[in-house]
Amino acid sequence: MDKFAAMRVFVRIADAGNLSAAGRQLGQSLTSVSRQLMALEEFLGTTLVERTTRHLSLTESGLLYYERAKQILEEVAEAERGLTAQRGVASGRLHVSSPSLLGRLRLAPMLPDFLAEQTQVSIDLMLVDRPVRLAEEGIDVVLRLGPLEDSGLIVRKLDDIQLVVCAAPDYLRRRGEPARPDDLVEHDCLAFGDVPGVAEWSFQDGTVRRSLRIPTRLCANDFDALVSAALAGAGLVRVPSWQVAHYLADGRLRIVLKAYQRSPTPLSILTLRNRLLLPKVRTFVDFLQQHWMRPQPPL
Repeated sequence: MDKFAAMRVFVRIADAGNLSAAGRQLGQSLTSVSRQLMALEEFLGTTLVERTTRHLSLTESGLLYYERAKQILEEVAEAERGLTAQRGVASGRLHVSSPSLLGRLRLAPMLPDFLAEQTQVSIDLMLVDRPVRLAEEGIDVVLRLGPLEDSGLIVRKLDDIQLVVCAAPDYLRRRGEPARPDDLVEHDCLAFGDVPGVAEWSFQDGTVRRSLRIPTRLCANDFDALVSAALAGAGLVRVPSWQVAHYLADGRLRIVLKAYQRSPTPLSILTLRNRLLLPKVRTFVDFLQQHWMRPQPPL
């Protein structure tokens, strides 16, 4: 048994709250995570985790071991970071997180160029639509949408994301173009969401921001499916402008309700202060700022 690896697995289980989530974060199977936990408990001669089909909790021994193990792992990581920074060479595994759609369509296509430049760096990319905890989940760099609270993290502005309402010219010829957000009740709307049939779109009406409940002909939790439906003339869709920039440029989609668009949402790079000292993190942040493309659709 690799005691250091098993200790790392145990700490990740405690932080994640269950074995499956720990396995996903570590890139290991549930079987591997469970086997390492059992081996560690056998080696220590005590039960660290109480497990049921729905619940996981640390025993008293587990709580004591968790605090010390986490401290040891952080001390080792800090020592490694210091040595790497001292060498000034970008190397090691870089843990990056991003919202799913943004990561898949904008970030992932950039990674091969970065890896070609930084031959000693490997990347673990986690695409999740939830706020991640950098320190607890071992994340080096996060892309995050929206305004940020003062969290003590290092923040670099990367882009502004503009949401636009658009439709195929054929649909607009058949149904007419909405002049005001209230006109959407007479239209077929293609909405992003996890709750079927329920969606709200927000607009800027002068100095007032309004949220409007819209009727949905198609509701999906995947923007690609909604854009495909809009291209086929199924209705109006509200998406990030960069996702449909080429369709707007070639006329296959047309923006409506331009006067009511909300202000753009900022996209930021977040990292911990001590992580930015690492060459692998610093070079990646610099690479993103230098190479991030900002397509400007015709508005």
